[in-house]
Amino acid sequence: MSDPFLSQKDEIRRRLEERYVGGVPHNRALNLRIVDYRPEHLSLALPYREELVGNPETGVLHGGCITSLIDATCGGAVIMSLVAPRRTATLDLRIDYVRPALPHQEVICEAHCYKVTRHVAFVRATAHHGDMASPIATSSGTFVVFRDEGRRTEDGESA
Repeated sequence: MSDPFLSQKDEIRRRLEERYVGGVPHNRALNLRIVDYRPEHLSLALPYREELVGNPETGVLHGGCITSLIDATCGGAVIMSLVAPRRTATLDLRIDYVRPALPHQEVICEAHCYKVTRHVAFVRATAHHGDMASPIATSSGTFVVFRDEGRRTEDGESA
C-alpha cells in the first residue's frame, strides 16, 4: 500500500517554501528554512545573522526571533496536520526558555501537532542547536483552525 504523502512530498515542499516560508513576510524576513516535514510535523531553521542579535556583548540571538521561529514552526505543523489547507492563527503559545542560544549557530525548531479538533489544534515544540536533548526552549500552544466558508470579504460577503 503506498503512502499518499510520499507521492506528493516534492509538491508539499514547494508549497511550504512558496506559500508559508517565503509567502509570509515575517518568515521571509527571518530567512526561515525548511529542515523536515511530514504529516503532523514541521522543522524549521533560523539562520544566525548579526542583525538578529539581542545582546551585542554576547552575540546571542534575540528571544523575539526564537519566539517567532517557534510560532511559525508550530503553525506550520498545524497546516501539516490538516487534510486541506486552512487559515490558522495562534490562540496561545507558552514558551519556556531553558538556556540562551549559542552565538553564531542556527536554531532549529521541531513542532508536532498532536491533536486537531473542529476549531482548535494543539502543538508542542522544541528549539535547539541540533540536539533535542539540549533544548534552548520548549513550547506548547493552541491554534485556531478557521473554516473557509466562514471567511468574510471586505464588503461583508462570504468568500
